[in-house]
Amino acid sequence: MADWTGFGRIDEDGTVYVKTAAGERVVGSWHAGTHEEGLAHFARRFADIETEVSLIESRLGSGAADPAQSITSLKRIRASLDDAHVVGDLDGLADRVEKLVATAEQKLVESRAQREAARAEAIARKTALVEEAEQIAATSTQWKAAGDRMRAILDEWKTIKGVDKRTDGELWKRYSAARDAFTRRRGTHFANLDAQRKQATGRKDELVAEAEALRDSTDWTATANRLKELMAEWKAAPRAAKDVEQKLWERFRAAQDAFFTRRSEAFAARDAEQKQALDKRHALLAEAEALDVEANPQAAQQRLREIQAQWHDTGRLPREVAGALDRRLRAVDDKVRAAMDSAWRRTTPDDNPLLAQMRNQVAEAQERLARAEAAGDDRRIKEAREALAAKRRFLELAEHKH
Repeated sequence: MADWTGFGRIDEDGTVYVKTAAGERVVGSWHAGTHEEGLAHFARRFADIETEVSLIESRLGSGAADPAQSITSLKRIRASLDDAHVVGDLDGLADRVEKLVATAEQKLVESRAQREAARAEAIARKTALVEEAEQIAATSTQWKAAGDRMRAILDEWKTIKGVDKRTDGELWKRYSAARDAFTRRRGTHFANLDAQRKQATGRKDELVAEAEALRDSTDWTATANRLKELMAEWKAAPRAAKDVEQKLWERFRAAQDAFFTRRSEAFAARDAEQKQALDKRHALLAEAEALDVEANPQAAQQRLREIQAQWHDTGRLPREVAGALDRRLRAVDDKVRAAMDSAWRRTTPDDNPLLAQMRNQVAEAQERLARAEAAGDDRRIKEAREALAAKRRFLELAEHKH
């Protein structure tokens, strides 16, 4: 058994004393056993207090204790030591308690500083979130991303602790107002967008209808120009809803493609015809320019007339191309006329073979008319009379010239 006589004693009548630097004081009485047992009994009471102090000391050291509560408990223990019914080193325990109080007070200061720093940090974080929300509410037009960020801000907000109730309430009002403002602005935007899309759908319906009405046109130039204008108007018009826009666009493009495909086919066919016509005219022109006019003007004139008759049956050509070829053919015609005039001037009416030939042609025309009248064919009679009249006029002109 421990020797507690250094901290207390029991006198003969059983009075128990504890020894302190201020002197002895009575802490109780003992009659239930030996003095040693009595001192041990009161020492156990002291040990209980000492154990409580040790526990507080341990918790303060580990950081698990609340400094304020620890100070309260230590001051309570310190106050109780002046009249505690215990035997032990009260002076030493009192010093120990005082030191622990000083330690707890220091930790309390540190704890309050940490809490204040944590509070300031929490306020700063929530303030930053509020300001971000207000910025989003005021300026953002990335509606989905902004809406997602607003929800993320709220989730983060809920994880931030340590802000005093008044400040937290004020910040929450700002965030809530920003969220409501963003929601209203987004709602207004999409309402306006819906209205614009309805208007765009109506306008693009009109463009599609006009394009489809032009798809079978054969007025190639005017229609192509109008379709280009429709394309420009399409690009300038607002966009309809995505699925509607796609369907209208497919119809619009289909109408344009149908027209331009037909135009390309028509142009290809025209180009082929023009190439064929150009080849034919080149061949006829080559033959005309190769005529030996000086050797036999009459034969050259006859062949030129045949070429001229075939010339207009070759097909159409672009004006600038046809004009150049026509000028070359007229040059041949002028050359033949000049040769014929020269031949007429060199001959007399009686020995002019051309006049003889023309008189023979008149005679043949008279014979054809007689055969037609004999057959009673009105159509042949009419054609024969017209042919005879024409040949007589040419003969008269030729004889008058000589």
